[in-house]
Amino acid sequence: MMVFVFDGSSGHLSIVMFAGRVSAGAAVGPSAAAGKGGKLSVEELYGFTKKPKVNRGNSGKPDKGEAKKDTKEKEESALASQILEAARRLMERRRLVTYLKECGVTMEQSHMTYRNLGKSGLRVSCLGLGTWVTFGSQISDEMAESVMTVAYDSGVNLFDTAEVYASGRAETTLGNILKKKGWRRSSYVVTTKIYWGGQAETERGLSRKHIIEGLRGSLSRLQLDYVDIVFANRSDLNAPMEEVVRAMTFVIDQGLAMYWGTSRWNAVEIMEAYSIARQFNLVPPVCEQAEYHYFQRDKVELHLPELYHKIGVGAMTWSPLACGLLTGKYNEGVPESSRAAMKGYAWLKERLCSDEGKKQLSKIKDLHLLASRLNCTPAQLAIGTLHLSVCSHIYNRRLILCVCVCVCVCVSQRGVSAVKASARFSSESPTRNSCWRTSVLSGFCLS
Repeated sequence: MMVFVFDGSSGHLSIVMFAGRVSAGAAVGPSAAAGKGGKLSVEELYGFTKKPKVNRGNSGKPDKGEAKKDTKEKEESALASQILEAARRLMERRRLVTYLKECGVTMEQSHMTYRNLGKSGLRVSCLGLGTWVTFGSQISDEMAESVMTVAYDSGVNLFDTAEVYASGRAETTLGNILKKKGWRRSSYVVTTKIYWGGQAETERGLSRKHIIEGLRGSLSRLQLDYVDIVFANRSDLNAPMEEVVRAMTFVIDQGLAMYWGTSRWNAVEIMEAYSIARQFNLVPPVCEQAEYHYFQRDKVELHLPELYHKIGVGAMTWSPLACGLLTGKYNEGVPESSRAAMKGYAWLKERLCSDEGKKQLSKIKDLHLLASRLNCTPAQLAIGTLHLSVCSHIYNRRLILCVCVCVCVCVSQRGVSAVKASARFSSESPTRNSCWRTSVLSGFCLS
């Protein structure tokens, strides 16, 4: 066997050879090798002249103590390997986080829940942000930007608007904010709706002309190359269903939209659009946008689950707070800053003053008592219970809860706080939400 010996003082490297079990201090050289004629076998050269001894008991079997010792050493070795591997991954993650911070990218994980939109592959947050009434009208652009920033930072990736909202100003405000924030286009979903685009006869409806021209106008106001979903804002009796489906397929083929859906369509109309799409190899709708709150539940809970299971149409709901009714702001009358006091919303004020509206207000007062016992706000209770209620009907949880910014119409910091609370509540554990739903829907039925 060769041993390299390095003398640090003199800097010489010596080579010492020995064979068998010769000790380090024994004489080596020609005299040692002469006993065997100066020839060494491979086993003797590398010191493997004898097989290792195995301590056997009286029965001729290996000693159990040695076996346990070997097993323990293997376990310790495996554990040490796992610890080293975990430490290595931790160091790699820390280096990656440091690098991404230098590049201005964060790895913070959001607690928001994400789901497929219907049976499509599009992943959207279960809580969305709408722009009806508020953007470009009721709140300032600065407040709109603050609300959108809080929503985006809380994990909300779906922003809904329409060409009719504030006569197009809502789309303009949304587009300006998106451009100013500089968020990656691939990180959020923008939806818009087409039907009412102007005063002219050809500027409204679902004709092929208005669908294409209306969507291009929306893209111009949004300052985007495409929207993720374009909705038909209502059905049009004057436009053949085949024309509507073909026009929607055309804008998708042209890259102006990724998907299309329906809004406020009934089940028969949705099924007709799906059948035409399958018959002519066109693109079918992926979801229906429907009103859904404590006082409007039949469509989402009874009709849409059947459509989902048959043709894969999902649900995106709007007005979960019943135009602010469930927040309790109208319990003592109509505030001046509310939408019921705005021009063009006299229908909402009339509904509040009707007999049915008074019954609903009385139930809402009882709802506030329940919310206080559960240590949450009425808005959180309304959003959370409807969120879980529809999931119990659409078993694979293909619901997207699109909450309009009516949750935070006040031009103050309360608006930002409301969005934070709603986003945080939407990610609560199912156990807690199940408890709340049982309390409200079983013991305190509002419908």
